[in-house]
Amino acid sequence: YHTQTLIYWIFTLLFTYMVHKNNIRFTIEMKSGNESFVVDFILLGFSNFPQLQGQLFWVFLADYLVTLLGNAIIIVVISLEQSLHVPMYLFLLNLSVVEVGFSAVIMPEMLVVLSSEKTTITFAGCFAQMYFILLFGGTECFLLGAMAYDRFAAICHPLSYPVTMNKRVFMKLAKLVIVSWVSWIMVATVQTTWVFTFPFCGPNEINHLFCETPPVLELACADTFLFEIYAFTGTILTVIVPFSLILLSYVRILFAILKMPSTTGRQKSFSTCASHLTSVTLFYGTASMTYLQPKSGYSPETKKLMSLAYTLLTPLLNPLIYSLRNSEMKRALMKLWRRKVDLHT
Repeated sequence: YHTQTLIYWIFTLLFTYMVHKNNIRFTIEMKSGNESFVVDFILLGFSNFPQLQGQLFWVFLADYLVTLLGNAIIIVVISLEQSLHVPMYLFLLNLSVVEVGFSAVIMPEMLVVLSSEKTTITFAGCFAQMYFILLFGGTECFLLGAMAYDRFAAICHPLSYPVTMNKRVFMKLAKLVIVSWVSWIMVATVQTTWVFTFPFCGPNEINHLFCETPPVLELACADTFLFEIYAFTGTILTVIVPFSLILLSYVRILFAILKMPSTTGRQKSFSTCASHLTSVTLFYGTASMTYLQPKSGYSPETKKLMSLAYTLLTPLLNPLIYSLRNSEMKRALMKLWRRKVDLHT
């Protein structure tokens, strides 16, 4: 992951330099003109289907509340329960923080869009939303990959796992998580700033539910070829590569499961792996289809559905998959509940 981040940063710095030169040239050329530029955007949502918007509002509101509640419970339980202070739950804690952030950045604005035909969002508001989508999305790519490797080590090497994942390794993993957050803060800053250095001459209607890079980029009245190359390269490094490593980890895990003597154990492990892979495939698959080609030929409705898959479904599914199906989490939750009851009695 360190190598992957380093390569991504080399591409980022190279393309930032190139686009900086192009923007200087563009500014010089535009000084003599009287072009008007967009100062805010209009999010259209599903305005072509006004009756559908009203129904989706309540569905998305319920999804938002369940997502916040589920991930908040995970954060509280892992933070308070000492027995869960191990690598797997360190990653799960950070994943829940990411999911809460993802939902908080996207869902309130989306609910406003669904409650009206057209919603105006300021230039600064659109910038902020895009920035945090990239920050939380990139960090989640890393965390899901790290969690898959941790499960691979635990299942395929159960005897050496407790020795390998000692306190010293735990601290290294904690530092790795911090590096991931810091790296994506910088990457999101560079990429979002780059998008908003393009001129937007009009129209200002974004045919989407929120300010995401591909639909915003379609409104730019300048050549975005260099950025599209950068987006393609970045998606390969941050989405395709981790997803490939996750699939390889799960192939090894499945072979280890097949060697288990207990039929019940095999069925339970298969069920857990299948649910993990479903969530991971949903997130990585739709995200890669969206960002590999920012100006792809998909219809606006198709793009909206793909975006909803990794911004709406994944934050909802992850607490269910990683917690309700996890016996250690359920035991820790019951332990905290009994402790609270005892304090009141």
